[in-house]
Amino acid sequence: MSKAAELAKMGEVLTNSQIGGRRNIIINGAMQVAQRGTSASGLGGTNNDYQTVDRFKIIAVGTAGRVTMSQADSGLNGFKKCLKLQVTTADTSIASGELFGISQAIEGQDLQQLKKGTSDAEKVTLSYYVKGNAAANYTVEISDADNTRHNTQSFSVTTDWTRVVHTFAADTTGALDNDNATSFQIAWWLHAGSDFNGGTFTENTWASRTNANRVDSNDTSFFDSTSRTFEITGVQLEVGSQATAFEHRSFGEEEQLCQRYYFQTLAVYYMNTYGNNPSTYSLGLYVLPTGMRANPTVTHSDTSQGTSFSSSANDRFSVLLGANNSSDSAPRANFQADAEL
Repeated sequence: MSKAAELAKMGEVLTNSQIGGRRNIIINGAMQVAQRGTSASGLGGTNNDYQTVDRFKIIAVGTAGRVTMSQADSGLNGFKKCLKLQVTTADTSIASGELFGISQAIEGQDLQQLKKGTSDAEKVTLSYYVKGNAAANYTVEISDADNTRHNTQSFSVTTDWTRVVHTFAADTTGALDNDNATSFQIAWWLHAGSDFNGGTFTENTWASRTNANRVDSNDTSFFDSTSRTFEITGVQLEVGSQATAFEHRSFGEEEQLCQRYYFQTLAVYYMNTYGNNPSTYSLGLYVLPTGMRANPTVTHSDTSQGTSFSSSANDRFSVLLGANNSSDSAPRANFQADAEL
């Protein structure tokens, strides 16, 4: 091979054939942003929602086990933060329909470079750092929500930080929708009943999604003891067959990407008064820091200096706030705007 060919090949390996631009499709992979808070306890049962670290969702059905989820200090060079799960209530009697894990959903319009469903479909590589309190085996899954297909692989955890790399085969079946809805869901399965691990588990093969085939039956149950922990950071999903170095983004960039899905005010917002008496009604428009994925659902976390607050999402860019029976000419309210997948 000529020197020029060697250099060209090296460039392909280092960039996965992408020249410049962003490589990491995952948002908040270094677990830097946690707008909702840094810790949430008592999770399990039927929790299927976002709790701490932005863009990483708890998925749980039917578990008697409970965990605390936190944004923790990782102690890993290059990564200050990680997402940590700590079992607080064990569950060694596993019902068939139980499941527990974490996931991130990805919009279809952010996945078109994979060329999925065409003869030119690309491989995709998922990498991340994990550790636990003891050796364990779990399953990671890419689920194609548009075509009800999936691809699964198993991975191991030790008591030291380890970088895990999975290259998933190209899928020439099932194009992804080019829209703002979920097309891919990346899920780390940490606990599952026989409804999800009682079938035939096949590594790295795209197939129609059958629940019984989604999890390796040899996996560890995360709820097997109250000492069990799971920590993860440095999550990266990229086009190609090589895992490149983790693509660090500034905190400001990562925060803005997260605010497309969720935004929470932590300050006072004054609104113009409406009507003859300032205490009768107040109205105001709050412009969001970035366009959200869709018109958000808006709720209030605080309604000091005003009662019976209402709000609505005018569009992806602003929120209309109103207060009845205010006791102050400048009512205020903190709120959350939620447009999560």
